[in-house]
Amino acid sequence: MIFAVAWRNIWRNKTRSMVIITSVSLGIFAGVYVIAFMYGWVDQRVKTVISTEVSHIQIHDPQYLETNEAVDFITGINDMRQEIIDYPGVIAVSSRVIVNCMISSAETGSGVQLTGVDPDNEMLVTDIYEKIIDGEYFENVSSNPIVIGAKLAEKLNVGVRSRVVINLAELDGTLTGGAFRVAGIYQTTNTAYDETHAFVRESDLRKLLNLNENSGHQIAILLGEPGIENRLAGELAEKWPELSVMTWTEILPEMQLLTENMNVMMYVFVGIILLALGFGIVNTMLMVILERVKELGMLMAVGMNRGRVFSMVILESVFLSLTGGITGIALALIMTAITSRTGIDLGLWAEGLHAMGYASVIYPQIDFNTVLTVTMLVIVTGVLSAIYPARKAIRLNPAEALRIDM
Repeated sequence: MIFAVAWRNIWRNKTRSMVIITSVSLGIFAGVYVIAFMYGWVDQRVKTVISTEVSHIQIHDPQYLETNEAVDFITGINDMRQEIIDYPGVIAVSSRVIVNCMISSAETGSGVQLTGVDPDNEMLVTDIYEKIIDGEYFENVSSNPIVIGAKLAEKLNVGVRSRVVINLAELDGTLTGGAFRVAGIYQTTNTAYDETHAFVRESDLRKLLNLNENSGHQIAILLGEPGIENRLAGELAEKWPELSVMTWTEILPEMQLLTENMNVMMYVFVGIILLALGFGIVNTMLMVILERVKELGMLMAVGMNRGRVFSMVILESVFLSLTGGITGIALALIMTAITSRTGIDLGLWAEGLHAMGYASVIYPQIDFNTVLTVTMLVIVTGVLSAIYPARKAIRLNPAEALRIDM
């Protein structure tokens, strides 16, 4: 019965109730949708890091991580790759030869990280081949093909089938070089990556370095499910303790910090909104109590105990906040569902976003746990906001309340 009475009471003054419900709805809508936007933004960056830049796990010679020198290579790398592919959860493995070098065109030059790959294996680990905007991925060029980023192509002023020269040091320190022809130009959402990374065939780079066929500098591993990289990295580290096995969060610790901070940001953002809405609910419920002093006095005079009066006021506040909160969450979920398909185009800021490695088209997303958390926080806010007005109500003296002329 107390639930029915509380629900009817909030609609006795429809205008005031609709104002507070609308305020709660707009605030929760804004909070939840901004969270969905941020989650989508960060998730896209994480997916780009894994699928394009570093993969889930990388294996190096420990010395290579400190020096980035070509002489610090892994021996037996092809045999390792064949063993790793059989581990549960591993989708694909790619071995790489990596060297820092100079790339030059007829007009200018630039320093790049040149990565030698087996195109067939690399296509299973990274999605660079899907980012080709001109030319082909190691095709249509018979000898020494190279794939470069759009930003690097712009810097060198070259196009598909243009000739570039690679200058590097062999394993013994002897300077050498080779001519390559641009087979394809790729473009990711990270212009810094596009400007500093180029790809050639593993066999072509080995010839320049005089590196044997079973040696390399890096093994990149792509997994089929998230959350198993730490376990697998531990197993691989036990098998090859002389090597460095690192997950993507260890390679790019700033990305781990970003993902961990998202939950903190969510609670802070929603907390600020609920704090503001809580004051609005307190104000509204105090007005309700002042308007119904005589009514509350009469209820207590005819036998309604103070506990039931307290519960009734609390329920009215919870109904107000929950009605507005559910409406706001529903609107946010509808908007998230729409924009998760169409995307939000931030094209005006594309250049700056790409310079930081972020996409300019954002696809918001949100999970059930976040929605449940926000719903619970709305209920808690409603209860806490009603405690002070409810205490005011139960402190009324029935005899004095009945003498008040409203």
